Amino acid sequence: MRREKFIYNRHTLQYEKVRLSNKEIFLRIFGLASAVLVSGVLFTMLIWKFFPSPQEQVLLDEIDHMKGDFKSLYADYQQMGKALTNIHERDIRVHRLVLEMDPIDDAVWEGGVGGHERYAKNKNYRNSGELMTQIHQKVDKLKRQMVLQSESLDDIEKMAKNKEAMFASIPSIKPVRSDKLNRGVTLLSGFGYRLHPIHKVVKMHAGIDFASPRGTSIQAAGDGVVVSVDRKKSGYGLHVVIRHGYGYETLYGHMSSASVRVGQKVKKGQPIGKVGSSGTSTAPHCHYEVHYRGRPVNPIDFVLDGLTPAEYQNLVKLAEQDNQSFD
Repeated sequence: MRREKFIYNRHTLQYEKVRLSNKEIFLRIFGLASAVLVSGVLFTMLIWKFFPSPQEQVLLDEIDHMKGDFKSLYADYQQMGKALTNIHERDIRVHRLVLEMDPIDDAVWEGGVGGHERYAKNKNYRNSGELMTQIHQKVDKLKRQMVLQSESLDDIEKMAKNKEAMFASIPSIKPVRSDKLNRGVTLLSGFGYRLHPIHKVVKMHAGIDFASPRGTSIQAAGDGVVVSVDRKKSGYGLHVVIRHGYGYETLYGHMSSASVRVGQKVKKGQPIGKVGSSGTSTAPHCHYEVHYRGRPVNPIDFVLDGLTPAEYQNLVKLAEQDNQSFD
């Protein structure tokens, strides 16, 4: 039953029923509705916070899973960064010590990725924007360094192939095998001023004479191209000249026969002719010269094959003896 409100009127000396105006009725209704609405909102927020809906719970679970994955990926990123740093340090050692190349400049290696607005969109995310920007910067730097390192490794591979070709080309073996030389390489006339066997005057001997039986195979001292096959009645007689590149040429003189032609490519150790005594010569031998940039150099520095350090030192002593040459 609805309760009615009365008020005592002093003028009429009677109780009169209280009647509300329309405005008062509206304000009361509005206040009640507002209170109900605010209470509902607060109640709903409490419900959402402590009792998420199934869809919200799925999203929260996904976020937790992504956080775990992110930590794992960040750990992997750090490991990759350490591995790349190790490769870079080894790259520097190879460039500088082995291949004599300039390593990647530190300023280039540590440089960042340009563009001020590259990560501007992350500013829209108040809670995670700064973190995402830092991560993107680190990842972009890592990708850039990986490209630089890949290009550097390409350079190393090219240089290594060039070095391999150079090592194969530079003269490094005797023109006659050690087991084919007379008296176990005890009869040897070396580079320098020697007594000429025929003219009996001291003159410059620009090579080394390797005494060996007539018909013994003569081999190329390195990869190269035959640039001359010439026969003379005096001097070197039948002789072959091979250009090895990198400034080197070798000459093989007093041959009895030649098995190569001008323009032919030869490999280190490939037979090019046979020992003889043609030209100005007193006995069968191979006169061997090494020229670097057009000037004769001591071939003793280029006959390292099959020798122990002691054997090589003995060969050097034999080559330095002040004796008579064979040509």
